[in-house]
Amino acid sequence: MNVIVCAGLLLSFIAPVSASDEAPLTLDWIDLIPENERLSFDDLGMPMIQDHSGAAAQQSKLGAIRPELNGSLVKIPGFVVPLEGTEDQITEFLLVPYFGACIHVPPPPPNQIIYVNFPKGAPVTELWDVVYVIGTLRTEVVSLDLAETGYALEGLELAPYDDM
Repeated sequence: MNVIVCAGLLLSFIAPVSASDEAPLTLDWIDLIPENERLSFDDLGMPMIQDHSGAAAQQSKLGAIRPELNGSLVKIPGFVVPLEGTEDQITEFLLVPYFGACIHVPPPPPNQIIYVNFPKGAPVTELWDVVYVIGTLRTEVVSLDLAETGYALEGLELAPYDDM
């Protein structure tokens, strides 16, 4: 009986190590939108504009998140909108699906913005380039001055974007 208990304890310590060695799930921005809502979004993942009144556009709060992605190790491409850091390293940023989101145009809906935290700092030299961000995704609302996000990601790695 003691051998079974010891084996079970040993496996409980081994399992987390092998789980972190698994390849990340590669996502596209459309994957962050629940399947039943995807028809209401255009190719950029933005809700189709229904109001043509000419008033200043605000962030649309339409769109739910996908709770089944919570805790997943993911790899997703996007553009960086720096929030905190130095010239060489950033520790907090927004990852967005297209250049200029949250700065030059109204922010995308919350399920199309990811708040990223890189505690060790992440080098970003070309902010206008697409990068892959790899880390653990959480379904968490983060409210910032720029926008509200539907996801948060604990960043582990930045990788160059390859469009293959």
